[in-house]
Amino acid sequence: MAVTLYSTPTCGFCRMAKSYLQNNNIPYTEYNVASNSEKAQEMVRKSGQMGVPVLDVNGKIIVGFDRAAIDQALKR
Repeated sequence: MAVTLYSTPTCGFCRMAKSYLQNNNIPYTEYNVASNSEKAQEMVRKSGQMGVPVLDVNGKIIVGFDRAAIDQALKR
């Protein structure tokens, strides 16, 4: 299971997504797209937009904090 979270430090929905992943013991890799322009470009290529959070769950792209979509992508 590969979960990547693209976020910024000031984003409330990003903090909610992180908290959700942590509380459910889901390992993830986080990239701060505010300070990492390479990862910001990668996020835009994957999602087609600049809003955060963006989650990549095994290749399924989820824009925003959407518990149902995250659970579905994780097959929970």
